[in-house]
Amino acid sequence: MYGVVTRNAEEVEGDVFDRGFYEVKDVTGRASSPLPNAVNMVSCFGDTAAANSDPELVPVDAEGNLATRDQTYFDWAYICPTNEEYRTGLLEIVEDCAAENEDVRLDDVGFPREEYCRCDRCERLFEESDHDDRMAWRAEVVTEFVAEAAERIPGRTYLTLYPDPYPGHLYRRAGLDVEALAEYVDEFVVPLYDVDYGTTYWLETIAKGFETLLAPLDTPFSIELYAVDVDVDALIHATEVASEYGKSVFFGYDASNATAALRRMNADSQSGVTHRPGDAE
Repeated sequence: MYGVVTRNAEEVEGDVFDRGFYEVKDVTGRASSPLPNAVNMVSCFGDTAAANSDPELVPVDAEGNLATRDQTYFDWAYICPTNEEYRTGLLEIVEDCAAENEDVRLDDVGFPREEYCRCDRCERLFEESDHDDRMAWRAEVVTEFVAEAAERIPGRTYLTLYPDPYPGHLYRRAGLDVEALAEYVDEFVVPLYDVDYGTTYWLETIAKGFETLLAPLDTPFSIELYAVDVDVDALIHATEVASEYGKSVFFGYDASNATAALRRMNADSQSGVTHRPGDAE
């Protein structure tokens, strides 16, 4: 199955796509009304606008560093997953999405990095918890949020995973316990983005890693590729690699380029031709 991920309502349906994902709330904080003909996506704890308007929402490490774009390793600002008021607002957005389409995708779920969060609220909640292990407490916080969201999703619950399948990394980095989350998630989505896919050995390596990581679970995973201005032949090759591992392949943010790639693939399958990057036209 192939799908498209988009911010444009007119792109969620197409003759080559089996499913359209529509960003209702993205990491900038931009919000749109959910659509009835798309899987509506919610960026949960990535929200630069909210962070800019209220720095008290932002996770902080032990050194006092806020999880914002001021740090070289963050592309957007984060919100602390223990903020109840913000979580309540997210769950209301999830409910609004589910009212339009029964399937919902949760993006940017979890803590920003291993060293977060050390805000006063997190310190208090950890001390009040039954956990001696801070990582286990963080994972419980995240899993409880996903469980609450899934309760509001009558259809399929999708959850995006950070693209690091190395054992223990998702757990330590973001508080994502995939085994616990699998109870509430119907399908994981792994974004494997590149601006040209000039090589794909890394894509296959990461995809194989997720295949191994998730093999003990009953929850499938799909792979999302970046499609913006990517050479069509290169995108086709990346799609072929991703298809060997993921249940489905989704294309991010360029429906026209993805359409061109899929139509070329369909034509090639009928003629027995396979295109590779660098092949002559």
